[in-house]
Amino acid sequence: MLSKPLKKIRQRFGISAPRMTVKTHVAWYWRMLGIIAILSTSFALAAWIYDAGRRFAGFDRSEAEQELSQLRESTRRLTRESAELRANVNASESKLQIERAAQAQLGRQVKVLEDENARLKEDLAFFENLIPGEHRDNTLLINRFRVEPGALPGEFRYRLLLSQGGRRDKPFRGNLQLVVSLQQDGKDAIITLPEDGGTEADKINFTYVQRVEGTFRVAPAARVKRVQVRIFEGGSTQARATQSFNLS
Repeated sequence: MLSKPLKKIRQRFGISAPRMTVKTHVAWYWRMLGIIAILSTSFALAAWIYDAGRRFAGFDRSEAEQELSQLRESTRRLTRESAELRANVNASESKLQIERAAQAQLGRQVKVLEDENARLKEDLAFFENLIPGEHRDNTLLINRFRVEPGALPGEFRYRLLLSQGGRRDKPFRGNLQLVVSLQQDGKDAIITLPEDGGTEADKINFTYVQRVEGTFRVAPAARVKRVQVRIFEGGSTQARATQSFNLS
């Protein structure tokens, strides 16, 4: 009866008893601390490996940031230089425009002076050739009759120089008339100016020489082909002198 209990005791605590494993108990917060340390070490190692790999491949963050900073500074410098150059170009263009305007104005003034000079030369030549008693038949002469387009549409300017020969013991009194040949709406037409007996501007009163200038207007769409000037003495209906000027 006693042999069975003894046998069981030997099997449990004797040499043939099953092996027992003894484990040391570690608190949970020490385990968490160890896990955090391992993870931190792993992250640091991974970052070091990543940075070493970039350096090995030729990429350095600090160098890249330095180059980027230099590029930004170069960009700002080029922007400033571009703005300065643009300002200089604008100033040069403004100065050039002013110079061109001044040159154009000077050219117009020179043209006016040249025309006036040529006109004075013509007058001088005319007066030098105007000898008293040259025209003993008391002839009325029309000299240098010209017609030019005016500043406004349909406006024309005319000018002429009148002189009379003979003894000239009395002034010439009369009036001026213009006969304008034109084309309008495909049709030829003739108009006489002035239309209603004339005005004071058309009256002529001189003894030796008189310069006559004036303007007349036609329809803007009309094309003036020829203008004839007629000089009448007193109330006569017979023209003392006529002369024509062709514009086309």
